[in-house]
Amino acid sequence: MTRTALTCALGALAVGAAACAGGGTAPPGPGHTPRPAASRPAAAPSGPPTLAPGPAGLTPVFTHVPRARERTVALTFDADMTADEGARAAAGEHFDNPPLIAALRALRVPATVFMTGRWAEQYPAQARDIGADPLFEVANHSYSHYAFTGDCYGLPTVPAGRMRADVERAFAAFRRAGIKRVVPYFRFPGGCYDRRALRALTPAGVTAVQWDVVSGDAFATDADAVARQVLDGVAPGSVVVLHCTRSAAPTTERAVRTVVPALRARGFRFVRVSELLGTARTA
Repeated sequence: MTRTALTCALGALAVGAAACAGGGTAPPGPGHTPRPAASRPAAAPSGPPTLAPGPAGLTPVFTHVPRARERTVALTFDADMTADEGARAAAGEHFDNPPLIAALRALRVPATVFMTGRWAEQYPAQARDIGADPLFEVANHSYSHYAFTGDCYGLPTVPAGRMRADVERAFAAFRRAGIKRVVPYFRFPGGCYDRRALRALTPAGVTAVQWDVVSGDAFATDADAVARQVLDGVAPGSVVVLHCTRSAAPTTERAVRTVVPALRARGFRFVRVSELLGTARTA
């Protein structure tokens, strides 16, 4: 198995890689204007930006800003949990990662958490806490992390007729949990999508958010290797995929503590996806 395949073969956990996505990849963009690192960003005055539907009215897909004018980068964290993992969580397995969230706060790093509805139901207090912090924003990662295409790294599959309902079920779970800051973005479990999935989600009004930098943190045991992979891949306007699942991504917190100061030393500023996506519309 190749390194990319190993990184993507997650069973119930989506690592995500542009190479994993059925919709294809896009290269990182060149060009930048250095800017000092910032702390907590201001909230957008007119709501989170979205992209217009793509050709044939399909759900738009955002991966990165290809011609970013600034050295901005968005760290994203997938809070994965399937519908059948509740028993494992009850037995003590950590699909949450409080030390990671604490590290992001200590480092004052804005971030976007792509959360499954099942995760919000399992950890409602943590979900509310993340959503109440202006440093973060919560986005949709499906209800129970089922794939939206066939043959997606062993994940069970959502029937085409239930795809929109699955996304809306996750948003409903966020409302029940009391999450205040939810943005209309969706990340496909496993990064797998096709035209049928994009068409099915068009009525949901979401922008699909993928990535151009794979952290490789899922099931990783070497935090330094994860950090190197991120640092080698980041370009101005990048979206980095990481995970917020301690049992399946145990090195993420340590990797982040290495990545953040290193990127700031290069002049990068951390932003949430909403800010990065807003610049993409004018790039």
